[in-house]
Amino acid sequence: MAGSSSPKVTLVIPALNEEPVLSRTLMALPPGLFQQVIVADNGSSDSTAAVALQHGATVVFEPRRGYGGACLKALAALPPDTAIVVFLQADGSEDPAETRLLLQPIVDGRAALVLGSRTLGRAEAGALLPHQAFGNLVATTFIRLLYGHRYSDLGPFRAITVDALRRLHMRDRNYGWTVEMQVRALEERISVLEVPVTYRCRAAGVNKVSGNLRASLRAGWVILTTILRLRLASASRRSTSRQ
Repeated sequence: MAGSSSPKVTLVIPALNEEPVLSRTLMALPPGLFQQVIVADNGSSDSTAAVALQHGATVVFEPRRGYGGACLKALAALPPDTAIVVFLQADGSEDPAETRLLLQPIVDGRAALVLGSRTLGRAEAGALLPHQAFGNLVATTFIRLLYGHRYSDLGPFRAITVDALRRLHMRDRNYGWTVEMQVRALEERISVLEVPVTYRCRAAGVNKVSGNLRASLRAGWVILTTILRLRLASASRRSTSRQ
């Protein structure tokens, strides 16, 4: 896939206090696949930024906490010739080698947004916790009922063309980022494809959301209210256009 005629791919890695695992993640990236790697430091108190710089990544800083905010800060720093953006977790739970599984359908013209599905793929024991899987099922069922599209997952490992990304007008600064992208893609009739990916236990430490029940419940509530908010906004736009 690499080569002068290949689309330019930029990798975005949001990171908050990922010093113990970030080096391993960056070392596992397929050589030559990304024109640039952007690590969005989301207010880390450790040496996350220094580790990223040591591995040749570009570092942007978003001190206001929030996954979506970190992603938005990284997107503002994209090289102008970027054609595809890939989003990857910093914690080693996703396999960077599987990035090609996400990119190939875009290169083939079969999709503009490709989602790495942990439920269609293989999750290590203990990687996808019961409350995490349940929340995922509730959210995807909610989308199916409101939009008629059956997603299997809201996993953060994904690739999207820059052209499609611009049409989405992403705004969410927190846990609603991933579901906002998936719902807005349906509203904009952007071609979406899910591919099975591996999901592993994080390399070290505890997941800041799924590893904390209270944080998981809060994230689940934000995700559900985000879906409903987007649906109501879409209905309002349609009503206004008919007047």
